Amino acid sequence: MEQIPYILAIESSCDDTSAAVLYGNKVLSNEVASQEVHTAYGGVVPELASRAHQQNIVPVVDRALKVANIKPSQLHAIAFTNGPGLMGSLLVGTSFAKSLALALDIPLVPVHHMHAHILAHLIEDAHPITPISFPFICLTVSGGHTQLVLVKGPKAMDILGETIDDAVGEAFDKAAKILGLPYPGGPVIDKLAQTGNSGFMAFGRSLVDGYNFSFSGMKTSFLYNLQKKVKEDPDFVSKHLNDICASYQNALLDVLFKKLELAVKDYGIKHVAIAGGVSANSGLRNRLTKLGTDKNLTVYLPPIQYTMDNAAMIGIAGYYNLLAGEEAPLSISASAKIKF
Repeated sequence: MEQIPYILAIESSCDDTSAAVLYGNKVLSNEVASQEVHTAYGGVVPELASRAHQQNIVPVVDRALKVANIKPSQLHAIAFTNGPGLMGSLLVGTSFAKSLALALDIPLVPVHHMHAHILAHLIEDAHPITPISFPFICLTVSGGHTQLVLVKGPKAMDILGETIDDAVGEAFDKAAKILGLPYPGGPVIDKLAQTGNSGFMAFGRSLVDGYNFSFSGMKTSFLYNLQKKVKEDPDFVSKHLNDICASYQNALLDVLFKKLELAVKDYGIKHVAIAGGVSANSGLRNRLTKLGTDKNLTVYLPPIQYTMDNAAMIGIAGYYNLLAGEEAPLSISASAKIKF
């Protein structure tokens, strides 16, 4: 494509409905409608999520176009998340994207959700002073995924390791639920941990071979340790909430960084990034910054607005897919599980 394209991007993989307009790698708008309905249930309810997407998608897309001051007729392509994610949620975004692409007679560009999290680092305003350099190792952390990825280019990524059971985001949220904290619990634990003693409690670490991760054992260790302490003192949680959160967060980060440091050493790569919803965690960001200083690494922290699920990251991934000639037929369907 010779001209810089205007791309409308749609993200609906979980519980956020988002639409963005990009001009090449420049974000003109990035609108997100969150779903409060799940708070009462302590987690995302798939059926409620898909219904909310149906309600939100038209107004969100309309707002994205208006903020960008772009008419539908000016668009060159529609990018959308076709997986992985919740099937019902994905179907809403996929169906809308297909319909609009058909109506406008423009290319339909599928995007892998986890590729998009990583490629958010290539958005123009993500690192305006020092753009990210290839190759880099990206620690991708979210509620559904935990991966170490060697990124050699926008279209060249290899998974070095991933979780063999639970994602680190889930480990945060399950612990928060045990503590009686509101959903989503990860950000709450992070906030409380900032004023706690990270050495207050010890939790078992599940360490597996290579670059893979495991967090199910730590969740169990957290539950059993807490039950023992509460049996000794019923007010243990309320007395030591900040210290408990700091200790647990520190244990989770220890597992992440043990593998990250191993990969950095083995591959000799000096550029390191994080991506995904958990990359907004202040403890993670601070520790990565310190690692960069200690090991003389260049560290890339994504702007907070690009850490959570958002359509701007779908747009930048869609841009590089479009440049590579990756267009989808209108017969394409959403896929809850899709190969990386």
